Amino acid sequence: MDPNATDSDRPDLITQEIEYPGETGPVRAYLARPKGETKHPAVIVIHENRGLQPHIKDVTRRAAAEGFLALAPDALSPLGGTPEDEDQARSMIGELDPAATVKDMVAAVQYLKTEPLSTGQVGCTGFCWGGGMTNQVAVHAPDLAAAVPYYGRQPDAQDVPEIKASMLLHYAGLDERINAGIPAFEKALEEASVEYEIHIYEGAQHAFNNDTNAARYHPEAARLAWQRTIAFLKEKLKT
Repeated sequence: MDPNATDSDRPDLITQEIEYPGETGPVRAYLARPKGETKHPAVIVIHENRGLQPHIKDVTRRAAAEGFLALAPDALSPLGGTPEDEDQARSMIGELDPAATVKDMVAAVQYLKTEPLSTGQVGCTGFCWGGGMTNQVAVHAPDLAAAVPYYGRQPDAQDVPEIKASMLLHYAGLDERINAGIPAFEKALEEASVEYEIHIYEGAQHAFNNDTNAARYHPEAARLAWQRTIAFLKEKLKT
């Protein structure tokens, strides 16, 4: 994983900026896929609370390199898109309409189900804020086949029975605030007979996957979680 990687470092991939129709209007997104005209299972990659930053584009390319049609929506599209200033982006995230934002992300599922180079099998992963949003996509998109939230805020227990996707849940051992919601979520998943796995990475902090954040990045946890994520998505999205 190279935190400084760019599109030009991946000649095996095709990358492009696209728009798809959402609840709030056109949603900007970054699309990456293997070269060629072969159909691939699709994965939505949802960014942290700093918007669609270069790191998330890099994660999207990593998913594409594993054989997925990978799409990273810009949740800040209704506000003009993600600015370069991460602090400004964080403030803008707080200005979003939560319900409309969920619908914008759910719309990505439908977009990818009908994209010509998609097999129609769609999964979703996301990090921090995007992890919580991944849980919401699982609740609101019955066509979603698999969801992999990283240290994401859990959905309300009463909404869990709506989940049809298989769930792979990654948590950081030192993330007390988010981890406080695990017991109720797990109980609700079990009662609703939702297929799920939970992994807690001891010694890791919230945002441990972000290799551009030296204070939080945990190489061993990030590597293991990513291996599990790819294996899980390949299994659940196969046709």
